[in-house]
Amino acid sequence: RPCHLCPTTTQTLGPAPPPPSTPPLSVFRRSMVFARFPLQRAERQSMFLNVLLGIVFVCVLMLHGVGGGSHGTTLVSMPLRAMRSAAPPAFSSLSLRPVRRSVHVFADIPAAAVKELREKTGVGMMQCKKALAEVDGDIAKAEEYLRNKGIAGAQKKAGRIAAEGAVVSYVHAGSRLGVLMEVNCETDFVARGDAFKELAESLAMQVAANPQVEYVSVDDVDPEFVKRETEVIKGMEDLKSKPENIREQITAGRVAKLVKERALLSQDYIMDPTKTVNDALIESISKLGENIKIRRFEKFQLGEGVEKKVGDLAKEVEEQTAAMQAEAAKKKEEPKVEAAAPTDDKPKVAVSPKMVKELRDKTGAGMMDCKKALAETNNDVQAAEDFLRKKGIAGAAKKAGRTAAEGLIVQYIHPGARMGVLLELNCETDFVARGEKFTELANNLAMQVAAFPQVEIVSLDDVDPADREKEFEIEMNREDLANKPENIRAQIVKGRVDKIFKERALLEQEYIMDNTKTVGEAIKQAIGQIGENIVVRRFSKFKLGEGLEKKEDNFAEEVAAQMGG
Repeated sequence: RPCHLCPTTTQTLGPAPPPPSTPPLSVFRRSMVFARFPLQRAERQSMFLNVLLGIVFVCVLMLHGVGGGSHGTTLVSMPLRAMRSAAPPAFSSLSLRPVRRSVHVFADIPAAAVKELREKTGVGMMQCKKALAEVDGDIAKAEEYLRNKGIAGAQKKAGRIAAEGAVVSYVHAGSRLGVLMEVNCETDFVARGDAFKELAESLAMQVAANPQVEYVSVDDVDPEFVKRETEVIKGMEDLKSKPENIREQITAGRVAKLVKERALLSQDYIMDPTKTVNDALIESISKLGENIKIRRFEKFQLGEGVEKKVGDLAKEVEEQTAAMQAEAAKKKEEPKVEAAAPTDDKPKVAVSPKMVKELRDKTGAGMMDCKKALAETNNDVQAAEDFLRKKGIAGAAKKAGRTAAEGLIVQYIHPGARMGVLLELNCETDFVARGEKFTELANNLAMQVAAFPQVEIVSLDDVDPADREKEFEIEMNREDLANKPENIRAQIVKGRVDKIFKERALLEQEYIMDNTKTVGEAIKQAIGQIGENIVVRRFSKFKLGEGLEKKEDNFAEEVAAQMGG
């Protein structure tokens, strides 16, 4: 071969040396593989066993899924037991536990089972369906499941007497819509809890959010309403061509829908639209462990039913201007009377009741204001009227004829939430309604209603003639009047009856902010100061547990009865 130093020369080499002797392959494995990797075979065996166990476990799950039934406390079937007997000792020591399925097929639950479970527990339909799916349709186990979840048993609690609770209110932004509600529970301990308060407030808001709601439940719907709506629906044109039996079913379904729309418990709960108000109430019963009932509610919509006066503003201003000019011209024609020189010591003037009445009829001011004005003007009715006008008191009677359709709806909840008042106070414009003076007057009047428990009506004009006649008859038959002459007895009875209803009228009570005047006089004074007609249209007052009988038990006997002793 060529020399690596000189390419032109060649070099003769001897035979190649023999390669070094190598040990056989088996010897290499024994000396190298097992020396460097002594656990490789054991790892292979372990890996193979794990794969085998995984395959067997998947087969077990497939067998359980195909069978669809329960195998007691394990998922091992007969073929699997044979496999375990042939398996290595390591596999035979394993115990297979049941696997809980998290996917529930609601379509497999019959409606009859849901209905039966719902009647037993009083729980909502979807919760009953979920419970039955959890226990593969077993009603007894589903009832136990609901009991463990704290949902069942609400229907049993519904029979208990609930005389405690809270009176709550909700006034929507703008004070044009208000709700007063009484929610009852069994103990004041639960009533003071945050969970109960939150529930009651959300229920009051629920009533405001559903304008069509008029009753608590479908059982409270007026039978006359149902009868009237049934007759109306039967006479509809689209039902005349239907068979008689089909027409009856359609009519019943439509009436039931109308009734359901007016029932609070049937509405979707605003805090969770996936459930109804009744479902939310049942959940709260289970959670708190006491019976909870919505006893009553009252809803006021500002100006509801009041016809607003729509007039020509320009024409009204023109008429008022003409009236003011005519009054000014009349004053110019009257001779001027020189005013007497003021003296420091004013003699007391005897004021005639007849003149007080005359001035009061003219101005609408209070009796004491009229008496003071006449005393200041030496019994001059015209001068006394001017005096009251300067003071801003006169003119209230004239403004009382104007339409008052604006205003506020206010509430007052006494500390402890055991008494609440909802009141509507009307004025003529929303500009006045937003003022501080009007708002303060409205809040004071709501507090006034709460301060006088005997108050039931706004004024004496609101007295029911039947009630007056009934009271008159009762007073006429009293023994202390038996010996009185007929005419004298009639006068005495009239005075007594007037006193009874005067105590029930709000406008006749002493004003809590100024005991020297009545509520009616305070309102007239506010009319003179504000310049608009103000009317207390209506109010509603709730006293917690009023008319409910409280259950009185011996606590020791109750505990002994529960313990079985």
